[in-house]
Amino acid sequence: MMIAIPIILLGVFGFVFSLTITFHRWLFGGSVSIRERAQALVGESTVSIRQQELSFPLYQRFVKPLLMEFARTVMRYLPASGGEVLEQRLVEAGRPWNMSPRAILAAKYVLSAGGALAFLQFWRLIAQGMLQSVLMAAFGCCVGWLLPDVIINTRIRQRKEEVEKILPDVLDLITVCVEAGLGFDAALVKVVEKSQGVLAAEFAIALQEIRMGKPRREALRELADRIQVDDLSNFVGSIIMAEQLGISIGNVLRSQSQDARQRRRQRVEEAAMKAPVKMLLPLVLFIFPAVFIVLLGPAAIQIMRAFSF
Repeated sequence: MMIAIPIILLGVFGFVFSLTITFHRWLFGGSVSIRERAQALVGESTVSIRQQELSFPLYQRFVKPLLMEFARTVMRYLPASGGEVLEQRLVEAGRPWNMSPRAILAAKYVLSAGGALAFLQFWRLIAQGMLQSVLMAAFGCCVGWLLPDVIINTRIRQRKEEVEKILPDVLDLITVCVEAGLGFDAALVKVVEKSQGVLAAEFAIALQEIRMGKPRREALRELADRIQVDDLSNFVGSIIMAEQLGISIGNVLRSQSQDARQRRRQRVEEAAMKAPVKMLLPLVLFIFPAVFIVLLGPAAIQIMRAFSF
């Protein structure tokens, strides 16, 4: 009898479950099959805007709009003058995060205030005096003010180093394309297709400007102004002069490619010559003391034992 009760309960559960499934299919089976066939033909059903917004992370939904609104509020009270130099630096850095000069200034003010408060609070938590806390707050303010400049300068240096490194190879590719019968613009298109990085992106911008009607010389000059690399500026100047004087572009490209490769070799040799000088400081501060301790330590211990120090 005790074994029959679970069997009866299991049978009742199966009967009710089967009845529920059958009833659901009888009511909604047609609409479900129609919806599935429509999705198979048209695609997935459209998602509402609210569901799309809720699918984004919290930073993109809440934190980033709050920071942008705060930055816009700060930018209203900043002077609009004096941003030409910062604008040029942002252009050379590739305009990181699509920020304007006033946005950079707003970020510097915000980071200065945040750095000062953070250093002040940290120094007060470790039970330091008021004078030390004020000095650390001033240090944090300076760190916050200089941090955007450090990031921009780092981006500028990285972009210039990348352009200087890849420019001879790009000039070789342009030379081969021009000597094979392509025009200069078509050779730039091949460079954009076959290359990646800063220089390919800048050539793509220049080509787009040329297609929109801007003269080639102006587009190339603006390209050189955006990057501010001497080798690229020399290349652009030579191409513009060859176009004006009617000189063969192939010869100019071959000469520029050889010069760029020679200058790259000279920069590598210069860096190799500077390496021993740069190694001198860590050698004196860290390696020599360890060597002296290893070599003279046992002798010093024996001398101390001999003279009973």
